[in-house]
Amino acid sequence: MLTTRHGVRPLGAPDLDAFLALSGRDPVVNVFAEYRARTTNLEPRWLGGEMWGRFEGGELVSACHVGANLVPIQATADDAKAFAERALTRGRTVSTIVGPHEAVRVFWNGVAAAWGKPRELRWRQPHLEITGPPHVEPDPLVRRTDRADMGELYPACVAMYTEEVGISPEAGGGAELYKARIIQLMSRGWSFARFDAGRLVFKAEVACVSPYAAQVQGVWVPPDRRGEGLAIGGMAAVVKLVRQDIAPTVSLYVNEWNEPARKAYRRVGFAETARFSTVMF
Repeated sequence: MLTTRHGVRPLGAPDLDAFLALSGRDPVVNVFAEYRARTTNLEPRWLGGEMWGRFEGGELVSACHVGANLVPIQATADDAKAFAERALTRGRTVSTIVGPHEAVRVFWNGVAAAWGKPRELRWRQPHLEITGPPHVEPDPLVRRTDRADMGELYPACVAMYTEEVGISPEAGGGAELYKARIIQLMSRGWSFARFDAGRLVFKAEVACVSPYAAQVQGVWVPPDRRGEGLAIGGMAAVVKLVRQDIAPTVSLYVNEWNEPARKAYRRVGFAETARFSTVMF
């Protein structure tokens, strides 16, 4: 049963095949949503929220992940407006709105007056992909991390998160949850780093995976080691390892103003395929 005149309703396990067909229209851009769908079977108790779908003539035409992150999937401007109208009936429960620029822009315009001032707006973040071998030599010292690395890895992850997001992941008593997330990525073989004389000098993680793509996050080099090319060789190694063992395409998105990072990714062979936007509360 449709719950609004715009044909929007929560999806569930019976909708999984239709959702995967929808996300498969742009499987790299939609890797986060597809990963969430595959790992939760679209069950709200596992999603920690809901996946909304919009239907036309009985066909699923767009979707919106509504958990800690709100992410529109294959959403036109009309779809984004419909999702915004539904979101207004329940108030803001998300900490971040992120996804393709136009859908995020339209959604945000629809809820901004009611949802309050965001902590930060990041418009037009380049979404990058690489589908073949890296264009530069991978750093042979980059490897998967293990529990013995936590003494160096955990502080680096906290520093990266704080620098990128603007608040510490340990704020509000979140240290144990954040540490558990790092260990989870490590146990999956999704955490990579290079160490010099025992000190971490490069790191990156895979955040989510589908049969088509893996999305990288948390790329970081200590401030005093930047400018040495560690991110270039390091990301080349990550691309090689991920494509070898995890997924055929590697993606990420980066802040538009971060020219050093964008230059490093270009050197590795990443190409821009879309623009994302992020609204942070």
